[in-house]
Amino acid sequence: MSPKVWFITGSSTGLGRSMTELVLKNGDIAVATLRKPDALSDLVAKYPAERLLVLKLDVAKPDEITAAFSDAVKQFGRIDIVFNNAAYATLGEVEGTPDDVAQHLFNVNFWGATQVSKEAIKVFREVNKPVGGRLLQVSSMVGIMAPAGLGFYSASKHALEGLSDALATEIDPEWNIKITLVEPGAFRTNGVTNMGKFPPPPAYTNPKLPTNVTRDVMQVPYGAEPDKAAEKMYRLAELPEPPLHFPLGKDAISAVRQKLAAISADFDKYESWSDDM
Repeated sequence: MSPKVWFITGSSTGLGRSMTELVLKNGDIAVATLRKPDALSDLVAKYPAERLLVLKLDVAKPDEITAAFSDAVKQFGRIDIVFNNAAYATLGEVEGTPDDVAQHLFNVNFWGATQVSKEAIKVFREVNKPVGGRLLQVSSMVGIMAPAGLGFYSASKHALEGLSDALATEIDPEWNIKITLVEPGAFRTNGVTNMGKFPPPPAYTNPKLPTNVTRDVMQVPYGAEPDKAAEKMYRLAELPEPPLHFPLGKDAISAVRQKLAAISADFDKYESWSDDM
């Protein structure tokens, strides 16, 4: 079988870096996109151009997204798998997060991911021969449950979940396009230490409030190994019929189950209110 062509966003660190390394290790082709290409200079020195294409891409800039997909198709003729991963988080109360910060977070996490999704579908349908492809949407367990302090990050992932659910129902089955929302729990990346952190507003200074507890916890990277997550997601991309939702990590499984149970409990308690309508 010929090597698969992977288009990876946010490939400089974390899950994106781990996936880029694994793709190359397994003999596939990586189109690694990131805002600062120098971050992958070690991989560029190790792999030839026919195996690795590094492209500058800020997903908050739609023109750069279009150009990156065009460059990838021009060099390799197709794209088999898109790993839609670029995102970042901030820590702070909803009232304490500056509006411009929240808006830019959505420009990256939601609108950027949306534009990447649209370009991916277009390539899978109109360029690939035979038609088809895999779109791995890197969401988060907080795209299903929303913890204190991560309101805007969670909201952006909730939005990506809704968009992807709809997109999966809209595409023609004959296009052979499979979409999976990967919902990871905590993984040991620098996303925690590098995230923007905002002090609590005056009304939220009680140290026992949930966000302040979270501030104390998120001092150093913690969680599972990102390389192991990459291995699971790589395997996921090989499934002929992958799931639409894929929580990844024991903490994600637990959090999602608790959220579903809470929703179900509310439905059961108030179901009768709809009987006389």
